[in-house]
Amino acid sequence: MTSPGRLARNAWAWLLDYRYVVHWQVRGLLDRSDPADYLDPAGSAPPVLLLPGIYERWQFLRPVADLLRDLGHPVHVLTRLRWNTAPVAASAEHVAGYLQEQDLREVLIVAHSKGGLIGKYAMLHADPEGRIARMITIATPFAGSRYARYFLARSIRAFSPRDETLRMLGEQLEVNARITSIWGAFDPHIPGGSRLEGAINVPLRTSGHFRIVGATELLDAVRDAAAEQGGQPDFGNRSSEA
Repeated sequence: MTSPGRLARNAWAWLLDYRYVVHWQVRGLLDRSDPADYLDPAGSAPPVLLLPGIYERWQFLRPVADLLRDLGHPVHVLTRLRWNTAPVAASAEHVAGYLQEQDLREVLIVAHSKGGLIGKYAMLHADPEGRIARMITIATPFAGSRYARYFLARSIRAFSPRDETLRMLGEQLEVNARITSIWGAFDPHIPGGSRLEGAINVPLRTSGHFRIVGATELLDAVRDAAAEQGGQPDFGNRSSEA
């Protein structure tokens, strides 16, 4: 049974999460930044493709995009996803098409929430040339969310653990070793967490589904995972599990 203290902390984390997402969604609507500005970094690190979550535009991942650009990665944005409400399979085809159009190789996908499902589907079924090298996911519902069944919108109900696409992705493990999954201590939307069998799993001390995107702890974990070159990333004193 959950203690009153834990319930209070979780309720506070939930409130902070919604405050964060409202702030960044409004900021994203007003933001007129040109995503092309992220394509010409000072360094020559591998290209990154950002995949935001459902109802998120690319600007929601600005803290991560800024970090990766400063690390020397050209950061690509798939604006054709718009608000990212299309089925996972259809969005994965957009990913594959963009990688071919831009002739990108050794690509690192960095994805939030639903974006991680799109990325995994693309790795499994839409990338025969192996253009995608690795993926870093943030709060991705690999096992779904038990809350999804309470929503009327089909785009949200697709996160049900019973969803056919989600179950198929869960059964196919062959690309998991190329994925780093990062998630918060308490996720108001994915109570089961984001642990992925066979992946590099990094649970954080920070709580939230949305607000962890801008947390220093999350950015440090992304930095370490992006620096991986054929081996295990160095997560310092943070908890990680294979």
